[in-house]
Amino acid sequence: MQILREWAVRGVHWVGLAGAIGFGGAAQAGDYDGSPQVAQFVGEMTRDYGFADEQLLSLFQDVERKQSILDAISRPAERVKPWKDYRPIFLTDARIKRGVEFWNQNAEALARAEKDYGVPAQYIVAIIGVETFFGRNTGNYRVMDALSTLAFDYPPRADFFRKELKQFLLLAREQQVDPLGLNGSYAGAMGLPQFMPSSFRAYAVDFDGDGHINIWTDPTDAIGSVASYFKQHGWHAGEPVVSQAELSMDSAQDAITQGLEPQMNLGQLRAAGWRTHDVLRDDLKVTAIRFEGADGPEYWVGLPNFYVITRYNRSAMYAMAVHQLAGEIVRARGVQ
Repeated sequence: MQILREWAVRGVHWVGLAGAIGFGGAAQAGDYDGSPQVAQFVGEMTRDYGFADEQLLSLFQDVERKQSILDAISRPAERVKPWKDYRPIFLTDARIKRGVEFWNQNAEALARAEKDYGVPAQYIVAIIGVETFFGRNTGNYRVMDALSTLAFDYPPRADFFRKELKQFLLLAREQQVDPLGLNGSYAGAMGLPQFMPSSFRAYAVDFDGDGHINIWTDPTDAIGSVASYFKQHGWHAGEPVVSQAELSMDSAQDAITQGLEPQMNLGQLRAAGWRTHDVLRDDLKVTAIRFEGADGPEYWVGLPNFYVITRYNRSAMYAMAVHQLAGEIVRARGVQ
């Protein structure tokens, strides 16, 4: 990442990259040049965070509205795949093999993250594997373009993306990076772990101690940041994630959790007819799940750490894919 020594604080001038990214001279009028929405946004950043308005206005002269982003986010959601079709997307030989390689290449950082945060290495590896195939698919949109397009031209979620745009400009200032030089997904998710800017500022860490947080090209910072995210969302070190279950009567299906947040403890679930394959405490807050598997219904009890994974992505199937990929990577690594 390119570094800026000074970043758009009121009374401080852009240096270093000003000419390269259009701050030094007359800029070409961009898609948001003269936009009343942008003017209002810049006013808020000036008032609330001490940015220099003329420099932010100059920045927005180089920002591009991307119709492809609006097309992508407006596209009707695909029918949710059943688990039997969702699982094979992520549990592939290629992803497992690359996971083993990633672990071996970053074993020291992973061991330190596990020690410092209590999050097992395999779950950190699996998150990065599911999110970006270990950095293969991190997104090709400039984050400034993505967030600006959605903040100013996508009314259904404009408030959310305006907040993320603010967070992005703050992180660029804090990390002293060129805001036009960072890429991400069409929704503005960034780097190997696909953090949104608000998550970056709340949970990302400088795990290699070089003075900057780089989740784009630095696996060490990405590893520490995923572990930090899990720890701050309540990961319980040394505890399991999920347990397969069997139902002793048809009425036990009535206990299946609506949504993701745990609604009962395991003792209550057992009283409703659920039997786990593992010996677990009755007081654990749990989520009762049914998946449509390749061989018929599968019943699972999500434990507190399972819920933590769903905080990363609000999907029980996502959390299960992470869990099972983690297990497959451990097994593959053990037979090397």
